[in-house]
Amino acid sequence: VPWQMLQERTGCVLKFVQLDANQGYDLAHFRTLLSDRTKLVALPHVSNTLGCICPVKEVVEAAHAVGACVLLDACQSVPHMPVDVGDLGVDWLVASGHKMCGPTGIGFLWGRYSILEKMPPWQGGGEMIDEVFLDHSTWAPAPGRFEAGTPAIAEAIGLGAACDYLTEIGMDKVQQYEHDLGEYLWKQMKTVEGLDMYGPPPSVGRAALVSFNDKQGGSHALDLSTFLDLDGVAVRSGHHCTQPLHRELGVGSSARASLYIYNTFEEVDKFIEVLKSSLAMLRS
Repeated sequence: VPWQMLQERTGCVLKFVQLDANQGYDLAHFRTLLSDRTKLVALPHVSNTLGCICPVKEVVEAAHAVGACVLLDACQSVPHMPVDVGDLGVDWLVASGHKMCGPTGIGFLWGRYSILEKMPPWQGGGEMIDEVFLDHSTWAPAPGRFEAGTPAIAEAIGLGAACDYLTEIGMDKVQQYEHDLGEYLWKQMKTVEGLDMYGPPPSVGRAALVSFNDKQGGSHALDLSTFLDLDGVAVRSGHHCTQPLHRELGVGSSARASLYIYNTFEEVDKFIEVLKSSLAMLRS
């Protein structure tokens, strides 16, 4: 949506990368879209619908080769795995607080300083200025020039505490636990007849989530999630902020089971048990 709004203002051309055979990021197709006119490449590190982990390093290398910058949406990766911006080579990275045990209403932008110092402010207000005159103003150095007005102080403290909490656990441990739990979820869901499960298999690499639909019975994702909820199992249903992707998959919505460090193997077993009973009721 922001890119469509930018297109309306500037007339820029938007191009979209298709899915590969595993319903992951099609790197070969991406390369065919690049040219010396490409200015910006934006992609998610991890898809919140498909669970696929995108080939960020390869995308960055190809984009930089034609002079384009890369913006990485890491909202679905920073809470779940070690992320090193220097190793990835991206120019900007964004993440949100509430997906990493922090408060809602706050996130962060990391940017390469050599780029940030050349960027103009996007809002005016207190704390983002250097000097103000009647006919012009000068701006504070980055990142201050991008932080106009009173900051979200309480939320920032909460986000810092969340970062400390995850760091104390160790992101390597978080990643390994989620990998094992997510692989178990995928394998157990494969035992449920008549499901469409989206995204690549664990052998290719995926996050600890599974979006799915009742292919056999045609149950709507909302109905299925409601029945699951009645038995104490919470899943998300809808288009997960990815309507175009769902159209590409040929469905209007899906249900999604998502796991994090507070979930257990026993809870996966409970989910499968309730899923089977809910499907049986909806299909009868």
